[in-house]
Amino acid sequence: MSRFSPVLFLLIFLFQSTFSNGYSTEYDFSEIDEIISGGINNGSFPGAQVLIGNEKEILYNKSYGNFTYDENSPVVTDRTLYDLASLTKVIATTSAIMKLYDEKKFNLSDKVSSYIPEFGSNGKEDITILNLLIHNSGLTAFVPFYKTNSNSTDVLNAIYSAELVYPTGTDFVYSDLNAVVLGKLVEKISGENLNKYCIDNIFLPLDMHNTMFVPDESMKSKIAPTEDDTYWRGRLLQGEVHDETTAMLDGISGNAGLFSNATDIYKLVKVLLNGGKYYNPYSRGLKEERMFDEFTVELFTKRYDDVYYENSRALGWDTKPLESSTRYRIPCGELISENCFGHTGYTGTSVWCDKDRKIIVILLTNRVYPTRNNYGIRDIRPEIHNAAIEIVTSQN
Repeated sequence: MSRFSPVLFLLIFLFQSTFSNGYSTEYDFSEIDEIISGGINNGSFPGAQVLIGNEKEILYNKSYGNFTYDENSPVVTDRTLYDLASLTKVIATTSAIMKLYDEKKFNLSDKVSSYIPEFGSNGKEDITILNLLIHNSGLTAFVPFYKTNSNSTDVLNAIYSAELVYPTGTDFVYSDLNAVVLGKLVEKISGENLNKYCIDNIFLPLDMHNTMFVPDESMKSKIAPTEDDTYWRGRLLQGEVHDETTAMLDGISGNAGLFSNATDIYKLVKVLLNGGKYYNPYSRGLKEERMFDEFTVELFTKRYDDVYYENSRALGWDTKPLESSTRYRIPCGELISENCFGHTGYTGTSVWCDKDRKIIVILLTNRVYPTRNNYGIRDIRPEIHNAAIEIVTSQN
């Protein structure tokens, strides 16, 4: 019997590899193939990962194209890592905030300045943690710190001393600064570095071993490059965070910096779709455990309505954007239910979850290669989500 074991193991490996990076026999996802292949052919991105799943299993997980448009560049596989950009805000920062909220380490109505006293200046004294999460703090959307500041201390001091650009609570302005401060709040409240806190409390328990800040040198060959940075760093960025603010914060920040792949992201979003529960891969008998309280999951993933302006934001997460609020098609597509949550990332990444239909759609690309001046992803994202929902619901 033992002499046949290597053959058996090889057959099992080949079966698992085929199943995890191709078609489920239950669904015909050829339309997804056509959309992604069209995106590669028209130069919207050189490669991609698409994962479609539900609360129980992965239905479709396929990789496409190459790291770059050079046909000799590495082929994208399901083990390829992407710079998640603003998906960091939800996969890392919001998840960490949810854990601390579950542990009753703070209240959403707490003033940020009670944890970070330096922040409480120039009209920011009454900004709450909730204001940061739903992006109505009054902080500006973005500041090119790399043009005027020289190190992480300078950047943080600039944020802490910043003035408001509108009265707190009166409007929505999606702001990287909100997320940077949230990351620092995680550190102040937990007493740990954001990276370490996420590893110990989220990534390791969920077996997300391909999710990380600041990948070491040995990992870089597995990471799809982003931009050929000709305006600041003077080099092609591969395994080095694309976001300039995060780069100035040494690669670890609440707004960006996370690298991962579709399979790892699915592990976390599946937990949210299951009300905070997961099966611990390290316990005997796959023991069911709880990552987040069910009430917390619902609170953070539903649209926050207690405001006096049109709002699509949840806490940290986004929900289905109002079509009137954007010049472009909404990234989650028109067919997704109103009862959904998700987020996008500047580098060409996104994750959306339709809670009514129990469908998760993850799309990872490096659309900023070789330059950020490439916006084909705006048309492809909604098409992918519409197709995924149509395929899964029509064939159920």
